[in-house]
Amino acid sequence: MKTLLILGAGIYQVPLIRRARGMGLRTVVASVDGDWPGFALADVVCKVDTTDREGILSVAERERIDGIVTAGTDVAVRSIGYVCDTLGLHGISAEAAEKLTDKAKMKTAFRGIVKSGDFRIVYSAEEAAEAASAIGYPVMVKAVDVSGSRGITRVDDAAGLAAAVSEAYAVTRREYIVIEEVVRGTEIGLDAFVENGRIAAFYPHTKYVWKSGGRTIPAGHGFPFYGDEELTGALRAELEHIIAATGMDNCAVNCDIMADGGNVSVIEAGGRSGATCIPELIEMYSGVDYYRQMILCALGEPTDFTQHKADPCIARLLMSRKAGTVREIDRSLVRDLGAETGAAIQLDVKEGDPVRSAANGTDRIGHVIMRSTSYRQVEEICGKVLEAVHLG
Repeated sequence: MKTLLILGAGIYQVPLIRRARGMGLRTVVASVDGDWPGFALADVVCKVDTTDREGILSVAERERIDGIVTAGTDVAVRSIGYVCDTLGLHGISAEAAEKLTDKAKMKTAFRGIVKSGDFRIVYSAEEAAEAASAIGYPVMVKAVDVSGSRGITRVDDAAGLAAAVSEAYAVTRREYIVIEEVVRGTEIGLDAFVENGRIAAFYPHTKYVWKSGGRTIPAGHGFPFYGDEELTGALRAELEHIIAATGMDNCAVNCDIMADGGNVSVIEAGGRSGATCIPELIEMYSGVDYYRQMILCALGEPTDFTQHKADPCIARLLMSRKAGTVREIDRSLVRDLGAETGAAIQLDVKEGDPVRSAANGTDRIGHVIMRSTSYRQVEEICGKVLEAVHLG
């Protein structure tokens, strides 16, 4: 029996853990201590911070793992690269992982290779003000080493800069943040898989966002991608450039890209699968079991990304605009709604759980996935589900 080390035990790692167990693998799940749903599914639980690369390496050596992987989060990717390099496992390198989990290093690697907006790396509020003035408002203020849109704020004028800078520094472990040009256009999602130096899978998709103050939070995605041949070609070309600039290989890829006609500008890229139900959508749309392929690649075994179908589908996160505590859930309403519409509805909360007003991608309270071409239809279902969750 082969052993797979999965970093993270949260909601985005649960399907990965389940798939690994279904493949007959021994699952070792590592995460900081907490009430994480993935712990209950693991064969072995290791309460280690996934950003502690020496701690993760110690787990990997002790458990004699055959592969290491995560899903939906950037924070563990650095440790994956370190373990792969140290133990000779199949996966992203430490050098590529470092570039892809630090927005400052990523943008620096992109320079002259990948089409991307202007930026400055700054170490203080004063430098941030100088950088914003030089780039020209509006600008994006970004913490460089966290995911889920945390510490990322659009600032339209100098009056809002100080608060955005403070927020970015509040969540980062780095001494620096990034001030970045706001690129105009339509935001597009791109997930892919690079293996043995080539693009093995390519999945551009429609991206839906949630606006909260100066933040734009990923709220959903949809297949198929309706861009024309010119735009699709431009996206693939930039993916090749991202691979060349970062050296990423043998890993899933998740990119956010702005498109204006046939012109594209890469916002950022990650060396892991996307969150917001993207692996589930890929399987529903194409028939490719994306979690399985991620696991096979991590184990150094042959993968198969052959597309078997093209079923339109959409996923949308459930998020609340108000905070509170879950007082009651009308589960019969949720169950009937799923039966009537064919939607797969998942709630991450139960009675007594706190709910935050959504400010970043970690504030989800569930999701809706369904075969549909209408985002409005999916939004309406989400609204009805939220009505079934009564906050006190």
